[in-house]
Amino acid sequence: MNENAESTGTARVVTPMSRRFRGYLPVVVDVETGGFDWNRHALLEIAAVPIEMDANGLLYPGETSSAHVVPAPGTDIDPKSLEVTGIVLDHPFRFAKEEKAALDHVFAPVRAAVKKHGCQRAILVGHNAHFDLNFLNAAVARTAHKRNPFHPFSVFDTVTLAGVAYGQTVLARAAQAAGLEWNAADAHSAVYDTEQTARLFCKIANAWPSPTL
Repeated sequence: MNENAESTGTARVVTPMSRRFRGYLPVVVDVETGGFDWNRHALLEIAAVPIEMDANGLLYPGETSSAHVVPAPGTDIDPKSLEVTGIVLDHPFRFAKEEKAALDHVFAPVRAAVKKHGCQRAILVGHNAHFDLNFLNAAVARTAHKRNPFHPFSVFDTVTLAGVAYGQTVLARAAQAAGLEWNAADAHSAVYDTEQTARLFCKIANAWPSPTL
């Protein structure tokens, strides 16, 4: 049995990605919320981008999955947060999903990517990553979701990575320092922020010498 064998005894396929991050698959996540308190404020948007690897071992963003979320019963929304995000909760084209259905929609392709790469589980990559992870974990707890693919507490934080690589910690400035385009009008959308964070993560990781695998 190889080092990435599942507890069931079924051996995993060892892939370059499974070796690159010690059996974890980086998946970039961004959430938009009704405030800063993950125990009290609503989850309103979520997007996820699994990281892929090409034949040369270089990382690149995979396909985005996303969902608008119906505020869970009992959660609050600070109007100031809606001013920042621009989210209109009753917009006719928002097509929001109930919280568990939204998690199902985003988790399914993440689990598929974890399986494809022979990884043990996903590890959340985010800009101020514990903010996103805490809201994700709160939604998982509220819905009693049993198939959360993410590590419950470990993350890769692009604030730290960008601070080391470029001396910038604000996402817009870090992206620009990395040579990426930044459209302020699209910022604070879960999809846009996730995709830009994924590009930033790949740019930094690809510039770092890969460990001997």
